[in-house]
Amino acid sequence: MKRVVIIGGGYGGIYALRELVKNKNIKITLIDRNTYHNLQPEVYDLIANKSNIADVTIDLTTLCLGLKHNYLEYRNLTVRNIDIKEKVIHTEEKELVDYDYLILAAGTRTFFPNSIEGLNNAHDIKKLQWAMYFKQSFENQLFEKIRDEAKQCNDTHIVVVGAGLSGVEIAAEMAYNARKFFKRGNFSCDNLKISLVSSSVSILPGLSQKLINISHKRLKSLGINVITNTKLTKLEDGYAYLSNGTKINNSFLIFTGGIEAVKMSGLEDLTKNSRGQIVVNEYMQTKEYENIFAIGDLAQIKNENEEMMPPNVTIARISGTNAGTNVLRHIQNKELKKCKPKLDGILIALGGEYAAGDIKGMFTVKGKIAYEIKKYVFHSYRKPLLKLIKTGYQRLKKLQKV
Repeated sequence: MKRVVIIGGGYGGIYALRELVKNKNIKITLIDRNTYHNLQPEVYDLIANKSNIADVTIDLTTLCLGLKHNYLEYRNLTVRNIDIKEKVIHTEEKELVDYDYLILAAGTRTFFPNSIEGLNNAHDIKKLQWAMYFKQSFENQLFEKIRDEAKQCNDTHIVVVGAGLSGVEIAAEMAYNARKFFKRGNFSCDNLKISLVSSSVSILPGLSQKLINISHKRLKSLGINVITNTKLTKLEDGYAYLSNGTKINNSFLIFTGGIEAVKMSGLEDLTKNSRGQIVVNEYMQTKEYENIFAIGDLAQIKNENEEMMPPNVTIARISGTNAGTNVLRHIQNKELKKCKPKLDGILIALGGEYAAGDIKGMFTVKGKIAYEIKKYVFHSYRKPLLKLIKTGYQRLKKLQKV
């Protein structure tokens, strides 16, 4: 019986898993250091108090049970080293996991440049525990504004560094919810400030000018101070120092600038790009080993025109599904299928029930309709997973009674 191991229970890993379970005669192992699948695009709602932790996580144990595959197991392990020659994975827990086929889907993390003094103490917002920390920090800032009359009208400043999708969505949601908080309570002072710092000449670099304009207008309407063409140079004693010569006294800072691939020991022989992403062919195989696949944010994925695909959920879905299919086809000695990644569009949450988006490059939407489309896309992914974990939970209870 062939053994297939997936490292990483993110979007790419879950889509690969859903393909692999179609073959009931292989052994499948999903490894993740976390016990949950993190719905990363919705974590920004969590920070801004629009959702709770149950809304942005899927339990991996019950998910795997819900897939009803007799040879599927989830292992809550931390990978220490991958011995490619021996086809064995060494873990921090001293457990060994053998494989015939390996799908690497560990994703990316926030890149913290060493050149920025003081940034070494910053936290990775892609990790759920730190998203929870930022959520609590945001709530504390609002509480501090009302608990002490002498402090109510003092400036409270939150700085978001990085004006890509993550930074823009976080800043917009926090600004919207802060405004709603002060309005609902009719508090005398509502001068919580949020600054969004972009090292590029605009926010949302790489997106259409129309989307940039809509988003910029929305951010300004929420009272966000948008600073472009400026870099963070140093963090010290509660101050953020910027390359334009200014410094901002901030209550807390969120850094979202740039990503790098998660590093795993033992993969040094695999070809990678400057971000550490693994270079794959059109079948999602690594260049060096036909039995090792890389997907999602961890992989450098190109379309048929040799254009680099951005790391997002759509590309994770397409690459994960393709890798799962091709592992099965390789086992059966069938011709592999080429991956044909393309973006269906992009949707940006801009605070409250307001969003902006580009749909398949054909038209732009904004406002409530864009928000409803974004919500529908999210629920269309989450709903079948909720059904699976419900089934898995019922199976788990039956197994516990045996």
